[in-house]
Amino acid sequence: MASTVIAGGGTAGLALALALGARGHRVRVLERGGPPPQGPLVKSAGLWERPGVPQAGHDHILNALGVRTLRTRAPAVLEAALAEGARLADLTAAAPPGPAEPGDEDLVTLLVRRSVLDLVLHRAASALPCVTVSHRTAVTGVLTAPGPRVTGVVTDGGERIPARLVVDASGRRSASRSWLAAAGVPAAADLTGPSRLHAFGRFYRLRDPYGPPPGPLNRANAAGGVWDHYSAVLHPADNEVFAVTFGALPGDRAMAALRTPAAFTAACRLSPYLAPWVDERAAHPLGPVRAIAMPPNILRGAGPGRQRPVAGLLRAGDAACVTDPMFGRGLSLALAHAFRLADLIGEHPVADERLGLAAAELADRLLRPWYEQGVLDSRSRAERWRAAAGEPPVPEPVRPAPAQPAPVPPDPVPPVPGPLLAAALAAAATDRAVWRGITRIGASLATPREVFADPGFPARVRAAAPDAPVPAAPRPPSYAALRRAIAAHAPDRKGG
Repeated sequence: MASTVIAGGGTAGLALALALGARGHRVRVLERGGPPPQGPLVKSAGLWERPGVPQAGHDHILNALGVRTLRTRAPAVLEAALAEGARLADLTAAAPPGPAEPGDEDLVTLLVRRSVLDLVLHRAASALPCVTVSHRTAVTGVLTAPGPRVTGVVTDGGERIPARLVVDASGRRSASRSWLAAAGVPAAADLTGPSRLHAFGRFYRLRDPYGPPPGPLNRANAAGGVWDHYSAVLHPADNEVFAVTFGALPGDRAMAALRTPAAFTAACRLSPYLAPWVDERAAHPLGPVRAIAMPPNILRGAGPGRQRPVAGLLRAGDAACVTDPMFGRGLSLALAHAFRLADLIGEHPVADERLGLAAAELADRLLRPWYEQGVLDSRSRAERWRAAAGEPPVPEPVRPAPAQPAPVPPDPVPPVPGPLLAAALAAAATDRAVWRGITRIGASLATPREVFADPGFPARVRAAAPDAPVPAAPRPPSYAALRRAIAAHAPDRKGG
C-alpha cells in the first residue's frame, strides 16, 4: 500500500515526492504523460514530450523565492541544475548605488528552462528508494469512506490504489474537483479573477557560447520592458538559450500576428534592448513562436460557501492556486508550497481533518496574498494597455442579487494606494532602499503589504526627490508604429 499517492508529475508533484521521499515516506507519483528519454539531461529535456504540460514550452522564471526554497530544502537539486548549465543571476546588478544589506544575498533568480528543472527534479525524486513514478497512468477517481474521507485512487487502467493520503498535483485543471463530484462529495467554490492577457514566446540559442552577450540586460536578469501598451521581455536560460516573450491584450488582431515568425522578429527589432539578441548573426531560433492565453488567477476551495476540508486529500502547486503566468510567480510558489506541505504531512501522521485544516491555513498564508496580487496586477496591466490602445475598460462582472445564496466576493482591495505604489516604482530607480523593497516584492520574497507596513519605507518613498535624475533609457515604439511593423510582416488574411 502506498503511503501517499501524488496525482501529477509536474514541478509541484515531483518536489513534494522528493521532500516526502527524503523523509522516508513511501510515495507513488501517477503521471498521465510519458517518461522522459534516457541520456544526457539537457538533451533528454529537449526531447521530452509533455502534451499534458503545454506551458512547459514557454518561458518560466524561478524567482528568488524559488531559489531560496531550493537552497534551503533541496540544495542538491540546485547544484544539479547549475551543473547542467543553469545560472544564478544577481538582481543587485541593476540596483542603484548604495551599501549592501543583509538579505541582499537572497535577491537572485535561476536562469533555467522549465523542462530542464523538471527533469532534474524527476531524476532526483526517482532515485529515492521509497519513491515510484508511474507514467502513462491517470487518476480518474477516488476511493472514499464515510466522513467523508478519501482512502485511495482509481486509475484509467482500472487499478484501485489505497493510500493514507492523496495529493492532487494535476496542475491548473485541479482534477480533484471532478473526482469529488463523481463521488458525491461537495467541494467548496473557488476564488477566480481573469488575467485578460495573452503572450507570444520563442526560444533562441546564441551562436557564440563564449562571446559577450549581444546586448545589455537592463533588468539584471532580463532585457526589455513592460511598456504602456505591451511588454517585450527577454530572459536568459541555461546553455546559451534565451526566450523572448511579448505580452498583449486578447482580441488585438494586429498583435495576434506575432505568432508569425517574421512579424515576431520585426517586433523584436523595434523593441528596446531586444534587436541585437535576435540578429541572425547572434542567435538562431529553436522552434516556432508559441501563443498562450494567460489562465485566470484561481485560489481553490476558498470561495463563498467554503467548507471543511475532505480528510485524506490535499492539493499542491497549481492545483491549489494559479497566478497569472505573466508575472512569473507560479513556478516558485509551486516549489515553496510543495516543501511546506511536506512539513505539514510530517507533522500529522494521521491524514485527518486536522491536516486538511493546516493545509488550508498554509494556503491562506502563502498563496492567498499572491492570488490577490495576481488579480490586481492582471487588471491593472490590462486597463493600462486598453487605455493606450484607445479601448474602453472591461465592464465589471454582474454580481448576483443579495437574495442569492452564494454571492460573488468583491475583488481584492489593493494593499497599497496606487499613487504611493507609483511613487515607489519611480523612487526605486535612484534609491537603493526603495529598490530593495520593490525588488523583494517582484521576487515573491515579501508581499506589498509587508514591505509598505514598515513606516520607514513609505516615508522614504515620499522623501525621494521628485526631480531626482533618472537614467535615460530607450523608449518603445508607439502603439501605432508597432502595429504597422507587425502588419507589414503578417501573412495576407486572404491568402493565408
